Amino acid sequence: MTSRRSDKVAGLLQREIGQILRAHLADPRLGGLITVARVTVSPDLAHATVAVTVMGGDDEADEAFRGIGSASGFLRREVAQRLRLRRAPELHFVRDAAIEQGNRVLDLLDALPPTPAEDAEEETA
Repeated sequence: MTSRRSDKVAGLLQREIGQILRAHLADPRLGGLITVARVTVSPDLAHATVAVTVMGGDDEADEAFRGIGSASGFLRREVAQRLRLRRAPELHFVRDAAIEQGNRVLDLLDALPPTPAEDAEEETA
């Protein structure tokens, strides 16, 4: 169960980390489209899991995560200053697979044979 405070901190972290990744990091490994999909914060606010989506292939995602890992200390300091937190949570970055899973489902649906109703629609069109 999450508290209102941890939910609020999670939302603020999501916004700030996304903004910092877009505008304040000059790492070339972070050149692609990177989105902070969601943030979950532990009840004691000591840890935050940041789910990140990286558009592109696996190589681009791997490079982006190396860049994020290198910048994690900077990100934590920036977040603490911007949100005026006494103690910034330890940031744990994970790959968000929701888009990849969605694309896989769409590919599977496209690969299905047409239903009899779809065949009838195509014949009348």
